Amino acid sequence: MTDAFLKVENLARRYPAPKGGEPLTVFEQVNFSLQKGEFVCIIGHSGCGKSTILNILAGLDEASEGVVIMDGREVAGPSRDRGVIFQNHSLLPWKSALKNIIFAVQARWPEWSKARVLEHSQRYLELVGLKGAENHRPAQLSGGMRQRVGIARAFAIQPKLLLMDEPFGALDALTRGIIQEELIQVWEKTHQTVFMITHDVDEAILLADRVLLMTNGPYARVAESVLIDIPRPRERTSIIHDPAYYTIRNHLVEFLVRRSKELAGKLNREDIKNDGQPIEVNPAKAPAARPAKAGATERA
Repeated sequence: MTDAFLKVENLARRYPAPKGGEPLTVFEQVNFSLQKGEFVCIIGHSGCGKSTILNILAGLDEASEGVVIMDGREVAGPSRDRGVIFQNHSLLPWKSALKNIIFAVQARWPEWSKARVLEHSQRYLELVGLKGAENHRPAQLSGGMRQRVGIARAFAIQPKLLLMDEPFGALDALTRGIIQEELIQVWEKTHQTVFMITHDVDEAILLADRVLLMTNGPYARVAESVLIDIPRPRERTSIIHDPAYYTIRNHLVEFLVRRSKELAGKLNREDIKNDGQPIEVNPAKAPAARPAKAGATERA
C-alpha cells in the first residue's frame, strides 16, 4: 500500500477547566489516514469532536497533542491547499454567483488572464447546474443554489484536500438529494480528496469510499473505518437495491445506536488497544474485523 496522502496521528484536543480543574478532553488518540482522491465521511454523535477535527485539518484550530501530515508536510495554519465548505455557504453578498467564484480563482492563480479565470469559473458553475444564474446575487438564490455556488467555488480552486462540514444539513430532503448527486459528478471529474462530516447514514453510503465511526465523547476516538463496498457510479434511486446496501446501513446504524456508547468506556481511557488505530470493517464481505495499519446513519 502506498503512503497515505493525509495522516492523522494520535490527535487530541483538550480544553482547560475553570479554576484549575481537570481539562475537558473532547477526543484523544485519534488516528486515521486518507489516500489521494479518496472520499471519506466521518460520523459520530454530537460532542465527539468531528468539527474540531475538521478545523484542525483546515489549520483553523490547533491540536493539544498529535500531528497531521498532508502530502508529506505537517499541517500548520490555513493554506490554499485546503478548501472548506461549511453548512453556511459564506458567499460574498455583494457579488454575483459567478463573481464569487471568480474572486476565489483570482486569489488562487493571480497570474492567470481574465479570460482564463472567467472560463474556469464558468465551467465549475455549470458543473453544479447553475448555468443561467451567473449574474444572480446570493439574496436572489435559493438556499440550495447558494450552497451549489459554495461547492463550485471550493472545487474551482482545486485544493489538495476539500473539507466539508455538514454542507447539506440546512437543506430540505429533495434539494439535498439533488446536490448530493451533483457533488458526486463534480468529485468524479476532479478526483479531489474529500473529508466530510455528516449525520446522515444514507448520505455517507451514497458519497463515501469509507466511513469513519467515532465513539461518544468526551475522550472520543475513531473506532472503526468502514469500507463502502458498493460500485460506482452510485445513484440514490438505485443504490438501495444493491445487495450490500442494507448490510452496511445496519452496521452503521447499530454502531450509532448502541456500540458508540459501549465502546466509549472500553476504548477511550481504560482499555486502549491497537495503538489507537481504528478497526477496518467491510460489512458487505467480511464480518471479521482487524486493526487498521493507518486510519479506514440514521441521523445521530
